[in-house]
Amino acid sequence: MLTVHPPHPAGAAAPHPSAVWIDIMNPDPGETALVKELTGLELPTREDLASLEQSSRMTFDNDCLRLAAPVIADADTDHPSLSQIGLVVTPTQLISVHFEKLRMFETVAAKYGETPPDSSAQVFAALMEGYVARLADLLEEARARLDHISHQVFRKSADRPRRAIQTTAANRERLQFLGRMGERISLIRESLLGVDRVIGFSLESAKDWFSPELTRRIQAARTDVEELDEFEEHLLGKVQFLLDAVLGFISIEQNDIFKVLTIASVVGIFPTLVAGWYGMNFQNMPEYHWAWGYQFGIGVILASTILPLGWFKWRGWL
Repeated sequence: MLTVHPPHPAGAAAPHPSAVWIDIMNPDPGETALVKELTGLELPTREDLASLEQSSRMTFDNDCLRLAAPVIADADTDHPSLSQIGLVVTPTQLISVHFEKLRMFETVAAKYGETPPDSSAQVFAALMEGYVARLADLLEEARARLDHISHQVFRKSADRPRRAIQTTAANRERLQFLGRMGERISLIRESLLGVDRVIGFSLESAKDWFSPELTRRIQAARTDVEELDEFEEHLLGKVQFLLDAVLGFISIEQNDIFKVLTIASVVGIFPTLVAGWYGMNFQNMPEYHWAWGYQFGIGVILASTILPLGWFKWRGWL
């Protein structure tokens, strides 16, 4: 799908010589050939972007800046992924190629919907700002979701007086959630590293293209990347902390279960022993001839059950 800024004078969504920004999402061969014929620039394919080595992701030749970077896609789902974007920048035009629907391009496109961009450098600066802003929003969302799960993990036991420890099923869901959050934050980290490299290489290679105002904006975006990188490290630490906490609660719950089973087995020893004695049916057992012998045996069994329970309670083990 082609989007052109400013649009074609005739109103069609087709590239034209005066286009400053040509955005292509998941292009078909016809669209790629059309843009190449108009601009004379070779566009990267999905396979090209995926197979590029790190050293080949950014080049500057013949007044043409070619950039490739990873960006997080499907961020509104529980299973985001990395998608590669390609930017081909000349002093007069910027061509962006991506293969997923990305919020950063939608935001910048909406900005230039009514006011067309003045230069390719201006579009590049806006894309870098949109790139960083989107990653900042995703990190803020991750922080909010981690705060929510933290409140669930560490809420007071009085909230659930019948069961202070979380159930195994709930803790399993929390472990899965924290695993997904760790993966999401790792993808955001890769995106942050990508945009930092793109900004640094562009300012170094094509600094004459950027006015002092655009340079200031791009440098501000790079400063934001550094701050977001520190924030991302904090969130990864919080994910690890919550993982350890949930695993700790699961261990405590398992210990409580074993403690109950141990107490039950110890308490059951003495009643079983007494019942075994009176089940031997020897003729010389005097209790068999007592008028209240049966009740006496039941009383001994009850006493041998209650006394150990009372002792465990006194020791604070129950």
